[in-house]
Formats: sequence, structure tokens, C-alpha cells
Amino acid sequence: MDVTIREYRPATDEAVVVEFALRAWEPVFASLRAVLGADLFARLHRGDEGWHAFQGAAVRRALADPSMVSFAAEVSGTAVGFVSARLTEDREIGEIFMLAVNPDHQARGIGTLLTETATQWLRQSGARVAFVETGGDPGHAAARRVYEKTSFSALPVVRYFAAL
Repeated sequence: MDVTIREYRPATDEAVVVEFALRAWEPVFASLRAVLGADLFARLHRGDEGWHAFQGAAVRRALADPSMVSFAAEVSGTAVGFVSARLTEDREIGEIFMLAVNPDHQARGIGTLLTETATQWLRQSGARVAFVETGGDPGHAAARRVYEKTSFSALPVVRYFAAL
């Protein structure tokens, strides 16, 4: 399998990226629902069906955000993964904001390649530190494995939610 990492192309990549990102995050959102409970999950993500629209819009916003740079992993001419990254206002800290790999192409090192590409872009852009956030729930286990393979060190953080 030949994988090419290239800049994201809005005209040809957006629809395919959003589609595979939502499929890639199915287990993540199922895990979040299990951990948070149905009521709190619904409040945060607009319910069991609403999370697709919620997350699809989030992907589109990230891809269109002029403060972000996005890269695509391409196999046989089609995007099969993407990563979006940005610098903080002072340009000293960089964030890997969003990453997804088509489920049909997972567990082949594509997430790691995309993470390394984004990290290299941040380094070349002057960032002194890079960070990425992911969940501690079972649905985010694959993401944690990707970041642990690269140069990231985990800092446990606990975020609490309450239904109001």
C-alpha cells in the first residue's frame, strides 16, 4: 500500500473526508455515550443521531478554518486520512486539532504518518511545543496508541461534565 501525505484539497477531499471521519468516530461516540450516559451525551452531542451532524459540522469548520493547516493521506488517488493543526497566537505552541483515518485503512500506520507530518509542520513553523487532546475512554484507545508511538507524552487530565 503506497500512502502519500499531501496538503488537503477542499474541492476534491471535503466530502470523502467528512464521510470517513464520521465512520471512524462511530466507536468514539458510542464509547462517549456509554461513559457519559444517554442524557448527558444527548445534551453534548444532540442525541444518538444528532452527533453525526454535530461532528460533521466540526470537521468542516476545522477544514475551512484559515488558522489551520490540513494534510491528507492518499491511497490510489483518494484521501483515506486527514489531520488538521494550528499554531497558538504567539506561534510557540502548536496543536494537532483533529485526526481521522478511514476505518478501511486503519492499523496501517497512517495515523502515525499524519501525526508526524503535522508535528513536523508545527516544528518548521516555529512552535516549541506541540500538544494534542484525546479521550481516556475506550473509544479513544486507538488515538492514544498513535500519539504514544510518536513524540507525545501523556499528561492525565480529568474533565467533569454535569447535565444542567
